[in-house]
Formats: sequence, structure tokens, C-alpha cells
Amino acid sequence: MKQKPCYILGIESSCDETAAAVLNHNKVLSNCITNQEIHEQYGGVVPELASRAHQINIIPVVKKAITEAKININQISAIACTQGPGLLGSLLVGNSFSKSVSMGLKIPLIGVNHMQAHLLVHFIEDKEISVPNFPFIGVNVSGGHTQIILVKDYFDMEIIGNTLDDAIGEAFDKCGNTLGLDYPSGPKIDNLSKLGDPTKFNFPIPKVNGLNISYSGSKTSFINFIKKEKDKDSNFISNNLNDICSSIQFNLIKNITNKIELAVRKTNIKSIAIGGGVSGNSTLRDFLIEKKKKEKWKVYIPPMCYTTDNAAMIGIAGYLKYKKKKFSNLSFEVKSRMEF
Repeated sequence: MKQKPCYILGIESSCDETAAAVLNHNKVLSNCITNQEIHEQYGGVVPELASRAHQINIIPVVKKAITEAKININQISAIACTQGPGLLGSLLVGNSFSKSVSMGLKIPLIGVNHMQAHLLVHFIEDKEISVPNFPFIGVNVSGGHTQIILVKDYFDMEIIGNTLDDAIGEAFDKCGNTLGLDYPSGPKIDNLSKLGDPTKFNFPIPKVNGLNISYSGSKTSFINFIKKEKDKDSNFISNNLNDICSSIQFNLIKNITNKIELAVRKTNIKSIAIGGGVSGNSTLRDFLIEKKKKEKWKVYIPPMCYTTDNAAMIGIAGYLKYKKKKFSNLSFEVKSRMEF
């Protein structure tokens, strides 16, 4: 018997991407994103500008998602939106829009934890995605978060390691800014690093007990190193850019992979799923693929389209909550910080 359609509209507006997606059960029919290029000139996201841009973009991007999904808005079964964590002004735009749609169409409203959603993309029906079995170790690596998570079920997750200061994506961006690279710098460093020598320059990896992690020291050491070398040679960056990028990428990724290896030893769980913008990093992916080959880890790496903030991840989290009837009421509030 053919399964009755269950259309979930997902809305993501936690930072500087305005995104909408439509899923039929766990299959993505559309996944549309509008990026806010205005932040590039400031070297980072400006919260007030982000919330204004969301207000301009949200209706067009939702219309596009519904059109690409080839459905009518009245066919939507439920609407899911990011509740947090994120920028309050940005979250409020998606939250207010979603509440209005919920009221107007008389359909359930579902609040979604953005960080849980990054890992739940592994449950989207897609030929490029292998679905992990529980329990597994989730690793969220993004501009705002660096987390190691024990995932026992869809919404039973425990953070067992966390950054004590900067997130890995933030460290990439600040190091890139020091080199004069445009924001966001992570992908640019990744591309340049492929032509460089990762052992050319050495930077310290902060020693932190347990599964927690720190990036502040590496970032500060890098900035001081670049300043010192530029004082001696004004052309130091241009003459060594590929090697510099390769060396700092090796350092930042080695920091998190050390902790992933420790998590495997501590938990005896060899299933690893990554999520977040930095999960697209080639060095991190290569590390996991090597572990899969040599140590028989089960490795789950999302397609590139699901690494950065997107609405498909909100939609799949919404669908999994919809099946369990975990609905939100119209009074629920967005949160800049949000626990699992």
C-alpha cells in the first residue's frame, strides 16, 4: 500500500542563512538557502543586519521551496523551525513566521534544536547517506560549536565533550582573517591547504583533560606567529600562503581528531557521525575515511549540501518529532543558548 504523504516544511534562521525545505516523510523534496553576502565586508556576522535580511528573504525562500517540491501550501502536514541555539533576532524571524503559518493552516508547530538537527541529517532518505545505528558518537563542528555527543536515540543525546572557548569554525575564520582571507575563511583555508605542506609550521595544541577541547590558544599562537613573521618579512604571507594554510588546518583538525579517538577509547563505540559546517573539511573527512579502512570504524559523513546550516536538517528533525507527536505550543520561545 502506498504511504500517505506527510509534508514537513522546515525553516532555518539561526544565523545568516535563510533557509526553507520541504520533506515528504524523511525524503527531501526541496532544500533552498539564501545566503547573506553583506557580512563579508565585516569579516563576520552582524546580528542586526542578519535579522533584517531574514525578514526580506523568508517569504521568497519559502515560496521557492514549496514550488520546487511541487506541492500546494495547504498540503503541508506540519511546520518545523529552529528554536535555538542562535542569534535571537534571526531566530525570532523564523519563529514568528512559523507560528503564523501554523495558526493560518491549523497545522502542528515543531520547535527544533539546531545542534541536534545537524546530526539528524544522517536519517534523511538519500542514496548518499548511510543511516547509523544507536548508539553512536556524534561530532558537531561549526562556527559556533564544537561538541562530542553520545547519541542514544533521535532525541536522547548527551554532550560528553565541549569547547571551553572558541569553536573550531570560529578559529578557522579568525586565522583566515589574519591572513587577509574573506569571510567565511574555513573553505578557503581548506582549498589552499591542498597545495601546501602541513608540517612546514608547527602550532601548539592546547592540553585539556577529558573530552573537552580548546581553540583559543592555537588561534592566539597563530596570530602572534603571523605578526612576528610579517615584521621580519612583509611578504611572508604571500610567499608561504599554501604552507601556512596547510599547517594551521592540520593543527585545528588534529585537535578535534585527538578527542574523537579518545571518545572511541572511552566509550568503546566505533560509530562516528559528523555534522556542522566544518564537517565538510577535507582533512577531517580523510581522517575518518582512514579510520574506517584501518580500524574498522563505522563512519557517517553527510553530503556537502547538508553540512552548512540548511532547512532539510530542521525538516528531518521535525518529521522525527512529528511521528512521536512532540509538538510545540504557540507560546514557545527561541533561545540563544539551548541544552539538549
